[in-house]
Amino acid sequence: MSSSELVVIVNERNEVIGAVSRAEMRKRRLPHRAVYILVFNQRHELFVQKRTDTKDIYPGYYDIAAGGVVLSGESWEEAARRELEEELGIQAQLIPLFEFHHATDENDVWGMAYVCLHDGPFVLQQEEVAGGEFMPIKDILALAQRHPFTPDGMELLQRFLAREGLNHALFTADGNSFDLTTKD
Repeated sequence: MSSSELVVIVNERNEVIGAVSRAEMRKRRLPHRAVYILVFNQRHELFVQKRTDTKDIYPGYYDIAAGGVVLSGESWEEAARRELEEELGIQAQLIPLFEFHHATDENDVWGMAYVCLHDGPFVLQQEEVAGGEFMPIKDILALAQRHPFTPDGMELLQRFLAREGLNHALFTADGNSFDLTTKD
Protein backbone atom coordinates (compact mmCIF):
# COMPACT_ATOMS: atom_id res chain seq x y z
CA MET A 1 0.00 0.00 0.00
CA SER A 2 1.48 3.27 -1.13
CA SER A 3 -0.20 6.66 -0.87
CA SER A 4 1.22 7.43 -4.33
CA GLU A 5 -0.42 4.43 -6.09
CA LEU A 6 -2.73 5.58 -8.88
CA VAL A 7 -6.28 4.46 -8.09
CA VAL A 8 -9.10 4.19 -10.65
CA ILE A 9 -11.72 6.91 -10.13
CA VAL A 10 -15.30 6.38 -11.35
CA ASN A 11 -18.51 8.37 -11.73
CA GLU A 12 -21.94 7.63 -10.21
CA ARG A 13 -22.51 4.95 -12.90
CA ASN A 14 -19.20 3.17 -12.12
CA GLU A 15 -17.62 4.38 -15.37
CA VAL A 16 -13.88 5.07 -15.22
CA ILE A 17 -13.21 8.81 -15.46
CA GLY A 18 -9.57 8.99 -14.38
CA ALA A 19 -6.95 8.05 -11.83
CA VAL A 20 -5.47 9.84 -8.83
CA SER A 21 -3.12 8.93 -6.01
CA ARG A 22 -4.53 6.89 -3.14
CA ALA A 23 -3.84 9.84 -0.83
CA GLU A 24 -5.82 12.22 -3.05
CA MET A 25 -8.68 9.71 -3.40
CA ARG A 26 -8.93 9.39 0.41
CA LYS A 27 -8.54 13.14 1.02
CA ARG A 28 -11.32 14.06 -1.43
CA ARG A 29 -13.42 10.92 -0.79
CA LEU A 30 -13.58 10.20 -4.51
CA PRO A 31 -15.64 7.30 -5.83
CA HIS A 32 -13.30 4.46 -6.75
CA ARG A 33 -13.23 0.73 -7.41
CA ALA A 34 -12.14 -2.05 -5.08
CA VAL A 35 -12.16 -5.83 -5.11
CA TYR A 36 -13.32 -8.09 -2.30
CA ILE A 37 -12.43 -11.78 -2.11
CA LEU A 38 -14.25 -14.08 0.30
CA VAL A 39 -11.82 -16.90 1.11
CA PHE A 40 -13.53 -20.09 2.29
CA ASN A 41 -11.85 -23.31 3.38
CA GLN A 42 -13.02 -26.92 2.90
CA ARG A 43 -14.84 -26.75 6.26
CA HIS A 44 -17.00 -23.89 4.90
CA GLU A 45 -15.39 -21.34 7.20
CA LEU A 46 -14.59 -17.81 6.03
CA PHE A 47 -11.15 -16.27 6.56
CA VAL A 48 -11.37 -13.15 8.76
CA GLN A 49 -8.40 -10.83 8.98
CA LYS A 50 -7.50 -8.15 11.49
CA ARG A 51 -6.31 -5.00 9.74
CA THR A 52 -3.16 -3.28 10.98
CA ASP A 53 -3.41 -0.03 12.90
CA THR A 54 -1.57 1.74 10.06
CA LYS A 55 -4.24 1.18 7.37
CA ASP A 56 -5.44 4.41 5.73
CA ILE A 57 -9.09 3.51 6.31
CA TYR A 58 -10.66 1.40 9.07
CA PRO A 59 -7.37 0.80 10.94
CA GLY A 60 -7.51 -2.06 13.44
CA TYR A 61 -10.90 -3.29 12.20
CA TYR A 62 -11.74 -6.87 11.34
CA ASP A 63 -12.39 -7.63 7.66
CA ILE A 64 -14.21 -10.57 6.10
CA ALA A 65 -12.54 -10.18 2.72
CA ALA A 66 -9.09 -9.92 1.23
CA GLY A 67 -8.94 -7.12 -1.29
CA GLY A 68 -8.21 -3.52 -2.03
CA VAL A 69 -8.41 -0.72 -4.56
CA VAL A 70 -8.23 -1.25 -8.31
CA LEU A 71 -5.13 0.46 -9.67
CA SER A 72 -4.96 2.42 -12.90
CA GLY A 73 -4.79 0.04 -15.88
CA GLU A 74 -6.03 -3.00 -13.93
CA SER A 75 -9.13 -5.06 -14.58
CA TRP A 76 -11.29 -6.23 -11.68
CA GLU A 77 -9.80 -9.73 -11.90
CA GLU A 78 -6.21 -8.51 -12.16
CA ALA A 79 -6.73 -6.43 -9.02
CA ALA A 80 -8.29 -9.39 -7.18
CA ARG A 81 -5.41 -11.69 -8.10
CA ARG A 82 -2.84 -9.05 -7.05
CA GLU A 83 -4.58 -8.45 -3.73
CA LEU A 84 -4.80 -12.19 -2.90
CA GLU A 85 -1.09 -12.54 -3.63
CA GLU A 86 -0.12 -9.42 -1.66
CA GLU A 87 -2.32 -9.88 1.41
CA LEU A 88 -2.39 -13.66 1.81
CA GLY A 89 0.45 -14.89 -0.39
CA ILE A 90 -1.82 -17.21 -2.38
CA GLN A 91 -3.16 -17.88 -5.84
CA ALA A 92 -6.64 -19.35 -6.24
CA GLN A 93 -9.42 -19.75 -8.77
CA LEU A 94 -11.64 -16.69 -8.44
CA ILE A 95 -15.38 -16.99 -8.90
CA PRO A 96 -17.08 -13.64 -9.57
CA LEU A 97 -20.19 -12.97 -7.50
CA PHE A 98 -21.57 -9.45 -8.00
CA GLU A 99 -20.83 -5.75 -8.12
CA PHE A 100 -22.07 -3.44 -5.37
CA HIS A 101 -21.87 0.19 -4.31
CA HIS A 102 -21.02 1.25 -0.75
CA ALA A 103 -21.07 4.92 0.19
CA THR A 104 -20.60 6.51 3.62
CA ASP A 105 -19.14 9.76 4.90
CA GLU A 106 -15.71 8.07 4.86
CA ASN A 107 -15.76 5.95 1.74
CA ASP A 108 -17.41 5.83 -1.70
CA VAL A 109 -16.54 2.56 -3.40
CA TRP A 110 -17.81 0.41 -6.23
CA GLY A 111 -16.91 -3.15 -5.32
CA MET A 112 -16.59 -6.39 -7.22
CA ALA A 113 -17.04 -9.45 -5.02
CA TYR A 114 -15.32 -12.77 -5.65
CA VAL A 115 -15.16 -16.02 -3.75
CA CYS A 116 -12.42 -18.63 -3.68
CA LEU A 117 -11.58 -21.85 -1.92
CA HIS A 118 -8.23 -22.14 -0.11
CA ASP A 119 -7.15 -23.89 3.08
CA GLY A 120 -3.88 -22.00 3.50
CA PRO A 121 -1.29 -21.74 4.71
CA PHE A 122 -1.13 -17.99 4.21
CA VAL A 123 1.77 -15.57 4.20
CA LEU A 124 0.17 -12.43 5.63
CA GLN A 125 1.26 -9.01 4.41
CA GLN A 126 2.70 -7.49 7.60
CA GLU A 127 1.99 -3.89 6.55
CA GLU A 128 -1.74 -4.54 6.11
CA VAL A 129 -2.78 -7.72 7.92
CA ALA A 130 -2.11 -8.09 11.66
CA GLY A 131 -3.54 -11.62 11.82
CA GLY A 132 -6.39 -13.81 10.73
CA GLU A 133 -8.26 -17.07 11.11
CA PHE A 134 -11.03 -19.13 9.54
CA MET A 135 -14.38 -18.85 11.30
CA PRO A 136 -17.92 -20.13 10.77
CA ILE A 137 -20.16 -17.34 9.47
CA LYS A 138 -22.39 -17.48 12.56
CA ASP A 139 -19.30 -16.81 14.72
CA ILE A 140 -18.31 -13.88 12.49
CA LEU A 141 -21.76 -12.34 12.90
CA ALA A 142 -21.50 -12.75 16.68
CA LEU A 143 -18.00 -11.24 16.76
CA ALA A 144 -19.26 -8.27 14.73
CA GLN A 145 -21.66 -7.46 17.57
CA ARG A 146 -18.67 -6.94 19.91
CA HIS A 147 -15.85 -5.64 17.67
CA PRO A 148 -15.60 -3.25 14.72
CA PHE A 149 -15.68 -4.74 11.23
CA THR A 150 -15.18 -2.81 8.00
CA PRO A 151 -18.61 -1.48 6.99
CA ASP A 152 -18.10 -2.28 3.29
CA GLY A 153 -17.06 -5.83 4.17
CA MET A 154 -20.14 -6.33 6.33
CA GLU A 155 -22.36 -4.98 3.56
CA LEU A 156 -20.73 -7.49 1.22
CA LEU A 157 -21.32 -10.32 3.68
CA GLN A 158 -24.98 -9.38 4.15
CA ARG A 159 -25.49 -9.25 0.37
CA PHE A 160 -23.69 -12.58 -0.04
CA LEU A 161 -25.88 -14.21 2.61
CA ALA A 162 -29.05 -12.73 1.12
CA ARG A 163 -28.02 -13.99 -2.32
CA GLU A 164 -26.45 -17.34 -1.48
CA GLY A 165 -27.87 -18.12 1.94
CA LEU A 166 -26.28 -20.26 4.58
CA ASN A 167 -27.98 -23.45 3.49
CA HIS A 168 -27.72 -23.65 -0.30
CA ALA A 169 -24.72 -21.71 -1.57
CA LEU A 170 -23.28 -23.74 -4.42
CA PHE A 171 -20.62 -22.68 -6.85
CA THR A 172 -17.90 -24.27 -8.91
CA ALA A 173 -14.31 -24.28 -7.69
CA ASP A 174 -11.57 -26.06 -9.61
CA GLY A 175 -14.20 -27.84 -11.70
CA ASN A 176 -15.96 -29.35 -8.68
CA SER A 177 -19.19 -28.44 -6.97
CA PHE A 178 -18.45 -26.70 -3.69
CA ASP A 179 -21.24 -26.54 -1.15
CA LEU A 180 -21.18 -23.80 1.50
CA THR A 181 -23.98 -25.40 3.46
CA THR A 182 -23.33 -24.80 7.13
CA LYS A 183 -22.29 -27.75 9.24
CA ASP A 184 -23.53 -27.66 12.80
